[in-house]
Amino acid sequence: MFDSERGARTSAGMRDFYVGQGPGLDPLTLFRRMAADVPAYAAFLAENGIQAEAVRSLSEIPLTTKINYHSPYGLEHRCWHGSLNGCDMVAVSSGSSGRPTVWPRSVLDERAVAARFEQVFAGGFQAATRSTLAVVCFALGNWVGGMYTTAACRHLAAKGYPITVAAPGNDIAEILRVVSELGPLFDQVVLLGYPPFVKNVIDAGSGWEAYRIKLVLAGEVFSEAWRDLVSARAAIADPVTDVASLYGTADAGVLGNETPLSARIRRFLADQPAIATPLFGDARLPTLVQYDPASRFFEDVDGTLAFTADGALPLMRYHIADEGGLISHSSMLDLCRAHGFDPGEGPDLPFVYVFGRSLFTVSFFGANVYPENVTVGLERPHVAGLVTGKFVVSSVEDADRDRRLSVVVELAPGVEGSPSLAATIGESIRAELVRLNSEFAHYVPPDYQVPLVTLRPAGDPEHFPPGVKHRYTRA
Repeated sequence: MFDSERGARTSAGMRDFYVGQGPGLDPLTLFRRMAADVPAYAAFLAENGIQAEAVRSLSEIPLTTKINYHSPYGLEHRCWHGSLNGCDMVAVSSGSSGRPTVWPRSVLDERAVAARFEQVFAGGFQAATRSTLAVVCFALGNWVGGMYTTAACRHLAAKGYPITVAAPGNDIAEILRVVSELGPLFDQVVLLGYPPFVKNVIDAGSGWEAYRIKLVLAGEVFSEAWRDLVSARAAIADPVTDVASLYGTADAGVLGNETPLSARIRRFLADQPAIATPLFGDARLPTLVQYDPASRFFEDVDGTLAFTADGALPLMRYHIADEGGLISHSSMLDLCRAHGFDPGEGPDLPFVYVFGRSLFTVSFFGANVYPENVTVGLERPHVAGLVTGKFVVSSVEDADRDRRLSVVVELAPGVEGSPSLAATIGESIRAELVRLNSEFAHYVPPDYQVPLVTLRPAGDPEHFPPGVKHRYTRA
């Protein structure tokens, strides 16, 4: 049935974004609205013995998960008033933890995501004063990255930024054609996509210095060595201001974003493991971003993350289970200065750090082997030019049924594999695993520390099929 009031609500909400007024988020107010107007959430509270009117703090509210909330209740019942009528589109999760999940959203949900893009484009890329071609290199379709990114960039253009959006998707030839034809008409070109795919685009192209390239990346943790390597190949002037990572999810879009401040701090910590390891509770270097609590309210749950967000399908204390934590703005800056590093100015917003989900690890001799550790081995100068950066790591049995660490590596286009190259790459990976992963160094016998490296050509259909989001581990 036609909703005569919906246009007015949408117009008013988008007008707030275009004039610079955020929607605001009070978790307890959202909780009470959900208890009254989201049928599935009311049933969830009843099953958990929670009386909404008696709740006075978030700690009294049970966490929601895909298992205890999303799976038992129908999609429409998790939306406002038990109806999909207020939803303009649906996005689909990647299905990395199982069956793909549908996430409805409305155009008003895009305000919070566009605000994060605005912080990147205006704060880092100076897009208010530079004409910008935004080239969306995420896959287009139901998957969240391409459509959400395109919508957010168009909202920035509608707000007044001199931004033009092109959406070739993950077609390298079409991306290069768009950049070569349209790039010279703009002051700068922004490529937006998954880190390994964007690197493939850059490696396939040439003459990047003519376009003043900027990068917006999402979906994976990358090292500072990777940031420097890709910046050099794309003739990026400043890796701190011109490369930004987003912390995003199909569940609620973009949750946080790198700023020049967070990037400077991360680069400092990358060279200071004695400081970073106690801070993050892990030898891995996580993605470090800032977030707006008035848009996405985060909580640290025993070393994993939960968040609250309003939307067409609202989420209350949603335990996304990403490994990570929270650090206040003042605590982070105090820590840096206490160790002799002044990170400079930046947004007065808290920090969230994210490692990813624990299912993306391989257990080997009792040690957790993380893709991030293997990545650094492929980024050493004598190896980086020969590979794309993609790989698949797994624990396998050899002919004697001994466990070995297997790493299948994608070669750069035009590079031929050889036993000597495989050995060189294996030793490079071993060196970084021992340096970065104390479990690996202490648990794995020396004779088993060098992985079995298998080299595959670029685009190998079994391990590196083009056009899909890559997964770095296999059971």
